[in-house]
Amino acid sequence: MAHAQRHIEADGETGVERRCLVTGEVLPKAGLVRFVVSPDGEVVPDIAERLPGRGLWLTAQRDIVTAAVAKRLFGRAARRPVIVDEALADRVEMLLVARCRDLIGLARRAGEAAMGFVKVERMLAAGVAGLLLGAADGARDGRGKLRALAPDAMERSQLTAAELGAAFGRDWVVHAALRGGRLADALARELDRLDDFRMTTVDVAERE
Repeated sequence: MAHAQRHIEADGETGVERRCLVTGEVLPKAGLVRFVVSPDGEVVPDIAERLPGRGLWLTAQRDIVTAAVAKRLFGRAARRPVIVDEALADRVEMLLVARCRDLIGLARRAGEAAMGFVKVERMLAAGVAGLLLGAADGARDGRGKLRALAPDAMERSQLTAAELGAAFGRDWVVHAALRGGRLADALARELDRLDDFRMTTVDVAERE
């Protein structure tokens, strides 16, 4: 890819791609996690990419974050002493799940989400569903029946029944769906990032 097409500036804060501190690879932002250093020197994950300050970027994988902490790469990149939580990878995963939960909540409040087998079945049958969600720990047979109603809809199953339930204010939810549109597309991207984060470098290599 030509340099002019990549739109990468020296400060790493413009354009559509960023460089991972650990691997040195330049990748689309969708596959990375942004961090910033707070005014008191703490390294903070910026999942929504809205916090002020110079971004420090890592490939969205747990072992990459763990390596950045172990090798003290945040302080080196920031060129200043920083405070780094030893459990930073756990914090990132929690925030990625929360980001997905928040997007589902937005869709629910906008009337663009359905939960439960019957309501999801109706949305799929009506042809308006853009994203089918199945609990990672849910039965596959029910998911297969729903999938048959809308084979062209996106499907994701990264969240557990408890995580899906939290998005709907319930203890657990096994089946859910979002209408096609901006929120469905955004949630699919975030679920993919969460999926990548939960994999190791070895898992990714084997998948490829």
